[in-house]
Amino acid sequence: MASAALRPLCLCWALGPAAAAAPNILLLLMDDMGWGDLGAFGEPSKETPNLDQMAAEGMLFLDFYTANPLCSPSRAALLTGRLPVRNGFYTTNAHARNAYTPQDIVGGIQDSELLLPELLKKAGYINKIIGKWHLGHRPQFHPLKHGFDEWFGSPNCHFGPYDNRELPNIPVYRDWEMIGRYYDDFKIDLKTGEANLTQLYLQEALDFISKQQASQQPFFLYWAIDATHAPVYASKQFLGTSQRGLYGDAVREIDDSIGKILRHLQQLGISENTFVFFTSDNGAALISAPKQGGSNGPFLCGKQTTFEGGMREPAIAWWPGHIPAGGVSHQLGNVMDLFTTSLSLAGLQPPSDRQIDGIDLLPVMLQGKLIDRPIFYYRGNEMMAVRVGLYKAHYWTWSNSWEEYGKGTDFCPGQSVSGVTTHTQEEHTYLPLLFHLGRDPGEKFPLSFASEEYQRAMERITGIVQQHKDTLMPGEPQLNVCDKAIMNWSPPGCEKLGKCLKAPESDPKKCSWPH
Repeated sequence: MASAALRPLCLCWALGPAAAAAPNILLLLMDDMGWGDLGAFGEPSKETPNLDQMAAEGMLFLDFYTANPLCSPSRAALLTGRLPVRNGFYTTNAHARNAYTPQDIVGGIQDSELLLPELLKKAGYINKIIGKWHLGHRPQFHPLKHGFDEWFGSPNCHFGPYDNRELPNIPVYRDWEMIGRYYDDFKIDLKTGEANLTQLYLQEALDFISKQQASQQPFFLYWAIDATHAPVYASKQFLGTSQRGLYGDAVREIDDSIGKILRHLQQLGISENTFVFFTSDNGAALISAPKQGGSNGPFLCGKQTTFEGGMREPAIAWWPGHIPAGGVSHQLGNVMDLFTTSLSLAGLQPPSDRQIDGIDLLPVMLQGKLIDRPIFYYRGNEMMAVRVGLYKAHYWTWSNSWEEYGKGTDFCPGQSVSGVTTHTQEEHTYLPLLFHLGRDPGEKFPLSFASEEYQRAMERITGIVQQHKDTLMPGEPQLNVCDKAIMNWSPPGCEKLGKCLKAPESDPKKCSWPH
């Protein structure tokens, strides 16, 4: 692993004259959950009482974003504090294509990247990931090689079932070794949607928290569960309980689980020493809605796009005794900020030998400050848009190709906006489409190019974009090459279980990314 100087910070949240101990850090990352899926964000069925209570006791972020409208790049950004175009989680196989880490991807998180758990170790943290890793499944990309001490979960999405001949079923790991595979050993009933995985992930979290409380060591728990990613699932006791169908059942189970985790912290007497943040990896997958996908509220389109519905996320911060209850912030936030904020909580500064895109949100949460910063909307190797204040400028627009749309792939169902949700890649570099997200959160009414408001806003935005592009040093793209031979045929531990599978001959090819 690369090394970097980490200088201690003053723990400014200390109560009284004594310095505060570094708090525990719990990041709750949902999968494909939309901005409009929680009651606190206006979902009409009001089926998330625990998350709504978490918001009432903490701070709601209304303008919080992911770094990419797809799973793997957004997770890489969260754990490195860096845009995917910097940390390598993008492709150059085609322009502005979303790419991720399916089973046959050759690349993954590079050793040169410094991940949050790696750095937190320097402050004495014990780190665990529960759920989906998604930063590469080959041995060199294993999360325990990148700072985590424990893992219960999977390297990939829970797609399947496969026949274990043409394609292997995805493994589930405990720490270094697999303990079974989805569908073979960890059942997901695609007909009914029944699976007990969220309950397993809940118990893992409760047990880890109890163990760390007893050992008096600070912990970082990254709870990255995936029940709301198609194929959506819920355990038997939650099936059929939501007005929203199976997707709502999954949300209700997640809400119930988070309520139990927060109550567990309170019962152990460590809630005031545990910072908790809830958000999602990208917008709801409208292509799967309504049965297998969520809601992005008033925003345009969904996952895979750089419109608001693809990248604006639900977000709640909770830290009793520190974050004032009932707060609502309009701070422009990003999942990359969780990297920098977590380091600040641990008394550490971010690495100084690389560009870090995340900012420290503690002044926002503890003192109610607003920090002026832009939000860049990337799709693959292209900066598609930027937000500065309430203005969002689109330099490129694209939903998906006419070819894919003709096959039934629609990222903006029922939301076509002429000249905006285009099915060809449209460049607006010299005259960007500009929206005022306060008056027009749905991105339906671009400002007139001739208006004084347009000229004034673009004057500022242009300078910010130019500086960003002038200083951008893209990382080596990791999502260009695919090879069926490196799929999950024989993960570590398979021999103990008799579950090793025969891999085909290596045949590396350029990955095809249609969107």
